[in-house]
Order: sequence, then C-alpha cells, then structure tokens
Amino acid sequence: MTSTHPRKLHPLPLRIMHWLNAITIFIMVGSGWKIYNDEVIFGWLTFPDALTIGTWAQHGLQWHFFGMWILVINGLAYLTYGVVTGRYRRMLLPLRWDDLLATVKDALHFSVAHADTTKYNAVQKLLYIGVIAVGILIVISGLTLWKPVQFSPMVTFFGSFQNVRLVHFFCMSAIVGFVVVHVALALLVPKTIVAMVGGGPFIDDPRPEVAGQEH
Repeated sequence: MTSTHPRKLHPLPLRIMHWLNAITIFIMVGSGWKIYNDEVIFGWLTFPDALTIGTWAQHGLQWHFFGMWILVINGLAYLTYGVVTGRYRRMLLPLRWDDLLATVKDALHFSVAHADTTKYNAVQKLLYIGVIAVGILIVISGLTLWKPVQFSPMVTFFGSFQNVRLVHFFCMSAIVGFVVVHVALALLVPKTIVAMVGGGPFIDDPRPEVAGQEH
C-alpha cells in the first residue's frame, strides 16, 4: 500500500544546492580561465581578462581552490539527495531516442512543448545525465592536476599529465556548453525558472504505507 503526500516539485534543499552549484560553476570557470591564460594549451586560444576571475594566475588559483571544495561538497550532497530520494530515477528515466529527436526538432523551431513542468523533456534528461558524468570526470581530473604525485595512478590512466589537462579543459567546455543550452531552454520556458526559484507546483509524492498506521 502507498499513500500520497503533496510536496513541492523542487524542495528547498534541492533549490539551495542548485543555485549554489550555479554560483560555484561561475567561480570555477572564471578562475579556471585565468589559470589557463598563464599556461595555455592551445596557442590560438586565450580568454579575455574581463571574463576571468583573479588579478593574476595565483589569485585565480586561490579562487579555484575555494570553489573546488564547495563544488565537491555540494556536488556530493546533490548526488546523494538525488539517489536517496529517487529523484534521478523519477525525473531522468526513461530516456528514449524518439523523444530526444522530437524535442531537438521542437527546440530548433523555438517551440519546445513544456506544458507540464513536473516532467523533464528528453533533451533535459540527456543534458542532466551528461553533466553529472562530466562533473564527476572534471573533479577527478582536477584532483589529478592538483596532486599529480599523490594521484600518479590517475596520471597513468589518462596517459600523461598533458592529457589530464586536455580532459579537464574539454570537461570545462562541456559544462559551459551545458550552461548555455540550459539557460536557452529555460528562457524558452520561463516558468521552469520560476519553479526553481519558488519550488514549483505541488505534486503527489507516493510513499509506502506503514503497517498498522492509522489514517
């Protein structure tokens, strides 16, 4: 037996973690670009100082370490929350190829159908699953860059220290791409932003009945 308990689509703990992640990603990317400019990977690519965080590379590194710990702690809390509450299973699965193609087609015509904000469309599901995987990889590669001696098995796994830098850079690029698409989709459906600020509509949360419980 199960009973239903109304709750907000986006509970308060989730909203706090979401916006904290957003701020932290801004710090990590801006400071990461400052660090990159000090020792570029691609000679043709540098980031404008106006888009970086930190007066110089060492200052950017301090900001990067500051953001790193927030990202790791908040990210672990976010992952744990999603798994323990079953939110990932409810919101991200199943992911069907036909639904994905249909949503992409709608997005290209600026007509994403999202009447029901309690469910993610296929593109959103793919983006969230992908950014979670990329987030885990960027943390692993970042720790390896920070402590290459202590994490020497990971350096070996990636092939070389330079390869670790490349993986970290491309993970950063993927996250920036996610943010751009995420914001674009949110602007196409503004009520999703409102829901993430205020919690959204109430939905029924099915929970198992406790034996002998009075109603």
